[in-house]
Amino acid sequence: MYKVFVNDKPLFLTNEVQKETNFQIFLLESIDIKKLIVKMFKNEIQNTFLYHPDEKLIMKTLKAKIPVVKAGGGLVYNKKGEILFIFRNGKWDLPKGGTEKHESMEETAMREVEEETGVSGLSITKKLQKTYHVFKRNGRYKLKQTYWYEMESTFEGIPIGQEDEGIEKVEWVNPERVPELLQNSYENIKLLFEEDNKQ
Repeated sequence: MYKVFVNDKPLFLTNEVQKETNFQIFLLESIDIKKLIVKMFKNEIQNTFLYHPDEKLIMKTLKAKIPVVKAGGGLVYNKKGEILFIFRNGKWDLPKGGTEKHESMEETAMREVEEETGVSGLSITKKLQKTYHVFKRNGRYKLKQTYWYEMESTFEGIPIGQEDEGIEKVEWVNPERVPELLQNSYENIKLLFEEDNKQ
């Protein structure tokens, strides 16, 4: 199952249908995906399952209808075990950004962390899950597919937010404070911490 967030509401791409649910269920072959996305954006539809026996085909269809933007980001730990957060657009987030030509996803993720926070001395410790969300820019819908990596940093200076990216604050956060910050974050970001706790 894939989770795609549209306006921070989940659109599940699934090959299983649960009988007892308050979610609306749509069949891939009988729905216009783009219209569905627009309705979710306008809050006309809340929580949705999009069903087809082959869930990869649903994702393929979605990517065919809505242009895909690839990004890389980091869940970064310092030597004290604190986690690097940024504050932008009124929410706590993790550093991430779009890929550039001839760059691997790992390179994108590390470059974006450094550009957005000033934190260097990065090394990737493991690959995390990809997250998906639909956003609207210049009147067009796009699907952002973000590749996430867990990283360690030897950086000991003071992190500084990239102003032209609208980053107001950068903080190293004690893991105990993370649940508090996640109350004012994005669903995609919460997923990364859910995954982290499973292991």
